Amino acid sequence: MPVETDVLVVGTGPAGASAALFLATYGTRVVVVTKYSTLSQDPRAHITNQRALETLRDVGVEDTLMALATPWELMGTTTFCTSLAGEELGRIPSWGTDPARHADYQLASPCTMLDAPQTITEPVMVKAAQDRGATVRFDTEYLRHVQDDEGVTTTVRDRLSGLEYEIRSKYLVGADGARSKVAADLELPFEGPGAVGGALGIVFKADLTHLVAHRPSVLYWMLQPGAEKEGVGLGVLRMIKPWTEWMLMWGYAVADGPPELTDEFVRELAVGLVGSDDFEMEVLSGSPWTVNHHFATTIAKGRVFCAGDAVHRHPPTNGLGSNTSIQDSYNLAWKLAHVIDGAAGPALLESYDAERAPIARQVVERANQSIADTGRIMAALELTDTTDTEALERQLALRRAPGAEGDKVRAAVREAIAYKAYEFDAHGVEHNQRYASGAVVPDGTDMPPYRRDHQLYAQPTTWPGAKLPHAWVTRDGGREVSTLDLVGRGRFAVVTGVGGQPWLDAAAELGAARGLEITPVAIGPGLPFDDPYGTWADLREIADGGVLLVRPDCYVAARHLEAPGDDARDWLAGALDAVLGRVAAG
Repeated sequence: MPVETDVLVVGTGPAGASAALFLATYGTRVVVVTKYSTLSQDPRAHITNQRALETLRDVGVEDTLMALATPWELMGTTTFCTSLAGEELGRIPSWGTDPARHADYQLASPCTMLDAPQTITEPVMVKAAQDRGATVRFDTEYLRHVQDDEGVTTTVRDRLSGLEYEIRSKYLVGADGARSKVAADLELPFEGPGAVGGALGIVFKADLTHLVAHRPSVLYWMLQPGAEKEGVGLGVLRMIKPWTEWMLMWGYAVADGPPELTDEFVRELAVGLVGSDDFEMEVLSGSPWTVNHHFATTIAKGRVFCAGDAVHRHPPTNGLGSNTSIQDSYNLAWKLAHVIDGAAGPALLESYDAERAPIARQVVERANQSIADTGRIMAALELTDTTDTEALERQLALRRAPGAEGDKVRAAVREAIAYKAYEFDAHGVEHNQRYASGAVVPDGTDMPPYRRDHQLYAQPTTWPGAKLPHAWVTRDGGREVSTLDLVGRGRFAVVTGVGGQPWLDAAAELGAARGLEITPVAIGPGLPFDDPYGTWADLREIADGGVLLVRPDCYVAARHLEAPGDDARDWLAGALDAVLGRVAAG
């Protein structure tokens, strides 16, 4: 007899681990398989942005992660130099740590930024998923799957015994990484050139406190001979643990294959990037990886859905990888849960591809553009490459020289480094994701135009298809709570204000009739939540008695701008039916 479950997830990386966590939290039966015997031993993805942390806050693991991660205040002076001990070319405040940008981040979310490598995030998510009922099977390799009208039959192999067996599920989630066999078996269509470069990732221990503690960051970029070839644009030392554990990143030509990582070769690279041989190092691991530019234009077929690196393959620039993967799963999990428990029709699941496939393209193109943007530093120094070390030294000396030529180079380098804000402070890329699908009901208004650069700056809106804005409101005698904490938890919510009681009554009636729990949220004087700062009134874009229908992933599904007439129940019923795939939206 096959193993039976509601959802089978293949992979325990950020996408798979978070999918298991979200599904288990919603009470959905989920089995996770991974061909590996442990969780990731490689601290690959590390930047944890506000939106990803909001999803983990929603399922109650934010505090656990924060206790283990490198905090926000140590993340942010990205330094460009010839080596840690060498000449600085400049610095750029990053991830919202610049005082000029910090308020933007604080206004956008109740969460901070964190640096949490996969060696931290995966165990936190997998343990929480297991605690909530998920079954995780290690040493279990996905082989193939077959779909039918009722479900998916997946064949797996126990790598310890060699035994092959079947797992029968209603749905399958392929979260098995950049070499996804699930995506290949689905024959998903991909665009992009694929492998565009090679890079080495070498993890080592060394106490470099004296070189970096005064300019704390997670990334130090080095302009050295050969550094701009392949890889991520320059040589990099990435902090894993302040300031004693590091990842060295260096490019190699994919066509030539990776070099042999001998002790001598690794030491030479490390000494070059540190700029001194006066340190001891212990190499923990080293491996080559591919810089990709590849995204799926369709990310689901039938009862099988792919998430994470399986459908968006790109370099680590911008720190979008694990964050996007977690958000893929957050988008998908509530939809699967609602369809499985009968609250929604299968049409709801079509919205996953419609909403997340455009995001796959966006993040791949943004991350690869950031590598190209690093070339501006070379151009500012009037260099085409670094192979001519004499030319490199001459241009660096010119940057220090008085006179018109030196002025020109200095200004150009400052401008080139400042432009890297599109990598290190792309706050809008994170927060301005707008969805258009059957799970969003348009209200006839145009999307508000962006007032500032939409990649750099988050712009909150309640326009249907946007994430519910964060604002601090109060409850229980003045205790502050984020509007994002009033919604989510795997449930729909209606958000209204003074004069909106008919919306709350309609939500209670419809929820009871359909077995659907709908969270009532009323904000205003004399209501369960108050808006003492007036921030919510400024952000909500509806009248006091208007309403927002908010999805379980905290996205606005529909809105009614004005107070209800006699149509509150009919309007809300129609909006819910459209979103839940029971009638066509429109």
